[in-house]
Amino acid sequence: MPEIKIHPSDTFKAICPQFIGAALFAEVRNLPTSPTLWEEIRACGNELRTRFTTETIKLRSGILATRSAYKAAGKDPSRYHPACEQLARRILQGKDLYSIDTLVDIGNLVSLQSGYSTAALDAGKIEGNVLQLDLGRKDEPYEGIGRGMLNIEHLPVYRDSLGGIATPTSDSVRTMISPSTTRLLLLINGYDGAEDRVEATVRFAQELLCRHAGSDGGHYHFY
Repeated sequence: MPEIKIHPSDTFKAICPQFIGAALFAEVRNLPTSPTLWEEIRACGNELRTRFTTETIKLRSGILATRSAYKAAGKDPSRYHPACEQLARRILQGKDLYSIDTLVDIGNLVSLQSGYSTAALDAGKIEGNVLQLDLGRKDEPYEGIGRGMLNIEHLPVYRDSLGGIATPTSDSVRTMISPSTTRLLLLINGYDGAEDRVEATVRFAQELLCRHAGSDGGHYHFY
């Protein structure tokens, strides 16, 4: 798989100097979610309920740091919840998660297990071989999955040569995973700067991809 380079902008680095991101590239098969994978997600959710409440989940390291980055950039994290927080809150409220497919559900499990916002993208839909991690601009067009047109001004955003493709609040429709996805780019956003925890999260994702998505685990780099 051709390497895609990721470059945080000076503006982003000024807002979040401790950020550690990881980009995992893998050849995959996307299948309906197996009962085994779904049981792992349910078990992770049950474990979350023993550790957090809807009030304390925002204090989890990765979530707290992401919320702090939003505030520093000028975005209200209580209005634009990071996806990792949205997902965990749903479980802590006693609501069921929706199963989409193997790759999307793996991305959700990685997020639940780690507390980091992740972006599961179809690498074949990315334009160019460079992504910039920056802040959203005023009136920048962005259609989020399940969110419609999303106001991403001041949100952290990954852009390819055509525009935004991922934020911690919602990934873009343009590069979303589909049943025909064979090239995965999984982005793990460590706003707390804990490189060892980010690396452990990458290893967990690789293990899931090997067991459930017909992958050899792919390769990754930090940025």
